[in-house]
Amino acid sequence: MTAKPKVWIARPLFPEVLARLAQHFDIEAEALDRPHDATELKQKLAGVDGAIVGLSDRVDASVLEGNTRLKVVANLGVGHNNLDLDALTRAGVLASNTPDVLNESVADFAWALMLAAARRIGAAERWLRAGHWPGSNMRFDDWMGLDLHGRTLGILGMGRIGQGVARRASGFDMRVLYHNRSRLPELVERECRATLVDKPELLRQADFLVLVLPFTAANRHAIGAPELAQMKPSAVLVNIARGGIVDDASLAAALREGRLAAAGLDVFEGEPQVHPDLLALDNVVLSPHIASASAQTRRAMANLAADNVIAALGQGEVAGKPPTPLNPAVLHHRTAGKA
Repeated sequence: MTAKPKVWIARPLFPEVLARLAQHFDIEAEALDRPHDATELKQKLAGVDGAIVGLSDRVDASVLEGNTRLKVVANLGVGHNNLDLDALTRAGVLASNTPDVLNESVADFAWALMLAAARRIGAAERWLRAGHWPGSNMRFDDWMGLDLHGRTLGILGMGRIGQGVARRASGFDMRVLYHNRSRLPELVERECRATLVDKPELLRQADFLVLVLPFTAANRHAIGAPELAQMKPSAVLVNIARGGIVDDASLAAALREGRLAAAGLDVFEGEPQVHPDLLALDNVVLSPHIASASAQTRRAMANLAADNVIAALGQGEVAGKPPTPLNPAVLHHRTAGKA
């Protein structure tokens, strides 16, 4: 009997997804969700044919050195700056991610952050839980926040998630402006009721600015001190993209000094560490990178990662056809090698 391919799963997954994988593979699944350092990753990957990893697992040339067995690394997330795609391609290892299945959940969460930041929900809840309401003589003008309806929504990065955020704006009767590397098709613009503007105009006009950019070297600190200075003091910034797109130190200074009204952040530079200046502020809502964390979406992400591994390792009807490869040249090379 031919031995099953071996797959390592770097973080706990849903039992039904593990059961799917176990039908095809000899699996080793971690019971604790934790990052793995380079030494541990190299050791784990050396003895397997495939792996499912998290965003905190950095797979680069040093981890892949000498590994001739590994064929696929499936990332549990859309972002993939933890994967060195050039190194994986040179090593003949397919990489994949989990796009699209989380678009609507993340767009929902952007609105949750906008509303919470604008209406000061986090600070008000902390005040209430601390027991301040009874006997507080709360005034009529206490806890005043900002309205969303009828305001201008700016979106920086207008991919599928950005478009989802824009579509929801119609319910708040908001004007939608966006800036993107390229203009959307006219039909999509109409569906989103969105108008393309340049970045300076977006910063000047937006009452609410939502960031939905991929993390690249060019996008690092796309929102820093110069950009924050162009925004309205009454504006709210929401980052559901990736940490590092915002200069968190400059953002904290703008919030502290009243040069920006509020912020809602799901991602941070150097996460899971959060800049201490942000932690000290009441006009920022902070969440621990959970925009995709609905039960339905996280299951869909896990199943998509499993689909990629099953296909890449030649199992089932989808053999050789991973649905979301990041470096498909590896597949072409494998096919050419069999010809």
